Amino acid sequence: MAAQILSGAGLAAGVTVGALLAQDVFSSTGLAGLPSAVGTAGSAVAAVAVGRVSQARGRRPGLAAGYLAGAAGSAGVVVAAIAGSPFLLLLALFCYGAGTATNLLARYAGADLAAPGNRARAVSTVLVATTLGGVAGPNLAAPAGDLARSLGIPTLAGPFLLAAAAYALAAAVLAVYLRPDPLLLARALKPERDSDGDGDGDEADDRPPAAAGGAAGSGNGDVVEGWRPVAQGVVASAEGDVDGGSRPVEGRRRPGVLVGAGIMALTQLVMVAIMTMTPVHMRDHGHGTAAAGLVIAVHIGAMYLPSPLTGWLVDRYGRLVVAAASGPVLLAAGVVAATAPAGSATAFAIALVLLGLGWNFGLIAGTAIITDAVPPAVRARTQGSADVLVSVAGATGGMASGLVVAVAGYPFLAICGGILALAVVPATVAAARGR
Repeated sequence: MAAQILSGAGLAAGVTVGALLAQDVFSSTGLAGLPSAVGTAGSAVAAVAVGRVSQARGRRPGLAAGYLAGAAGSAGVVVAAIAGSPFLLLLALFCYGAGTATNLLARYAGADLAAPGNRARAVSTVLVATTLGGVAGPNLAAPAGDLARSLGIPTLAGPFLLAAAAYALAAAVLAVYLRPDPLLLARALKPERDSDGDGDGDEADDRPPAAAGGAAGSGNGDVVEGWRPVAQGVVASAEGDVDGGSRPVEGRRRPGVLVGAGIMALTQLVMVAIMTMTPVHMRDHGHGTAAAGLVIAVHIGAMYLPSPLTGWLVDRYGRLVVAAASGPVLLAAGVVAATAPAGSATAFAIALVLLGLGWNFGLIAGTAIITDAVPPAVRARTQGSADVLVSVAGATGGMASGLVVAVAGYPFLAICGGILALAVVPATVAAARGR
């Protein structure tokens, strides 16, 4: 939880000023979305790398390495801003994307030990921890900028100083305190779950657990009773030789993976596109960095703070029901953003609250669908691959957003994004009928 709070601050600090910094460095609004695109491209590469390291060695080394890469990228952005080098800026932002990818991949660790009926709530517990840092980060953008200016560093590079420190601390916390490793423990417990009739890796019925006959557990993310005695003996050997023994056969690709990844990718694309250009649009209409930072802080709060409620809804009413609801919520966000008075920071805040909420619905529902669909033996690698698609979608949204705004304006971008999000509704209906 401490690592998520720290990484949330690192993630949010960069989001607040990334587009503004690029607009200054490249002297172009059309290229203001480039940092988001490059950062999410870096996230895609990092998602694969972190997923593979986690698959081979466990969550702890995978996540810690990802945060360290994010810290290095953040420091690189500061150096690029001082040097005024566009090339170095893009290279550093690519590495910075590793922190974003790792922050999202950490949510899977919350579900590793959760009973099937509690997985969405377990994911939500990890995500809500990000809220504290995510809300603090943008509000520290102005003070961090002041600090940077006092050190002779460009003001907009200040938040990346904060991001570098936050990601480095998150890596240290995980390396020291994430014990036992949740993924390795889940693998060790797999035989016990199977013998108790609570197998892992079967695609979950989208009905609520009580109706589907699934085990609901006794609390948020409750694990199988009796894991502690197993942990002491089995996990130690598992951590020492994760790759030992025969590897399971993955078999056919489960449709739940494609459905869950598609839902997360679509909501990510829409969210990143609108979020990226909102600070730029606000600055073009006379708002300062503090106002833009406050709007982004509220947005990030809406991305993560509703997670416990969303997790309960997903577990209670079904994955696809909540996933389908993300479409209309994102449409509402687009409409409010497009019609917001240019001088009203409150209107933009409302729009981005809806944007964050719609994204939250899609992320938690999609994560639960994917976790249901794959067993622990291949879970980390599959989750990393799914998040590659999410990162590519985010890169597409970030890059396209600047070009669309330069050609057609921010309201057009917001409306088109909202309409595109509605595609999640027929997709989830088709998935429900195909079960």
